Amino acid sequence: MAREFDIPLFYRSEIISTIKKARKESDRYRKDLSPSSVNLGNIEIRIARHFGFCFGVENAIEIAYRALDENPDKRIFLLSEMIHNPHVNEDLISRGIRFLMRTDGTSLIPFSELKPEDIVIVPAFGTTVEMFKDLESRGIETRTYNTTCPFVEKVWNRSEQLGQKGYTIVIHGRAKHEETRATFSHARSSAPSIVIQDMAEARELADFISEKRSPEEFFDHFQGRYSPGFEPARDLQRIGVVNQTTMLATETHEISEFLKSVMADHFGASEPGERFADTRDTLCYATSENQQALYALLESDGDVAIIVGGYNSSNTSHLVELCERQLPTFYVKDEGEIRSLQEIQHLDSHSGKVKLSHDWFPARRRDGKEGPIRVLISAGASCPDALVDRVVSHLAGLLGKKDHLQDALEPFRKLLSESA
Repeated sequence: MAREFDIPLFYRSEIISTIKKARKESDRYRKDLSPSSVNLGNIEIRIARHFGFCFGVENAIEIAYRALDENPDKRIFLLSEMIHNPHVNEDLISRGIRFLMRTDGTSLIPFSELKPEDIVIVPAFGTTVEMFKDLESRGIETRTYNTTCPFVEKVWNRSEQLGQKGYTIVIHGRAKHEETRATFSHARSSAPSIVIQDMAEARELADFISEKRSPEEFFDHFQGRYSPGFEPARDLQRIGVVNQTTMLATETHEISEFLKSVMADHFGASEPGERFADTRDTLCYATSENQQALYALLESDGDVAIIVGGYNSSNTSHLVELCERQLPTFYVKDEGEIRSLQEIQHLDSHSGKVKLSHDWFPARRRDGKEGPIRVLISAGASCPDALVDRVVSHLAGLLGKKDHLQDALEPFRKLLSESA
């Protein structure tokens, strides 16, 4: 049975909770990835089967609020953002938790101010080996309120195992992301390691594996993203790929298969594991599940998509990336960004800037057929259900359909009563 986490009720919601409970009861093995349909007459809201808080996020939130409950008279700090959602982080700050650093590692509070009796929470992304040692050297106990996602720790453990077997670790991730910085730190403590961001960089790495480019070019191109003492000629003989758990699972798989073929072609290995380690077991199930649910949502077709999540959330940005390939997509952090059916404020994932778009809501279906306008909705793994609830309710209000929401939820209530 899946574990139930003790997280504040205000992160839950009526609309989304009703839908998720009904889908769970009717599909206990989570095989059905088709979206949930909220029919409002001439508008249909299609919600992804899986989205929102994953195991690691709920675990982190539970630990953070427990730290507050158990230490009312102590100073409590977070290394950096708990997760990449402004609403969650703002609530923790309002309760007295202070952040020691920004997400890029810039100091907000000097570590010299820390005292042994202070509580320091390690965020869900984890932190570097060096940071753990620094905190412990100051007498800070880091284990009790360490919220590092178990799936991130799984990547660290797998990296260590690969290092012990003589493989170099290739990390598929964004080099500046907290999780990738942490994974890079843990990996390089047990094996030569390098970070690549995408398939384009995998192809460039392949040129160094096959010795088509000089080591000098390697050091220039991957500056700051390889472990100390890295030697391409020596350290690209045997490799294994792990990933930042919030990257596109399909891209990690594509990179792995490509590099596997490169190793086989260049070294002529008779056994696959001789030069390339199978690391499929490091993929985060929640990231993969949410992405698969989004593919199913897109297959159902739609006229416009809204993705909800923090603007610095890696996994949310990948959902946006997938949607943008197929239809107009708007990345919002909450319902306040949807100002009207004419104006919406959203993050342009290409420029990284928040922009205001006009006439965003379609007047008719993209396929030219008769029928309701179809709005596709999903959210990142760090987004509370309550935020998605508010987006759905707000959108229904703008469309003059808010009074229809309860009737639209009746099919889900019926599913619940039938499975009771």
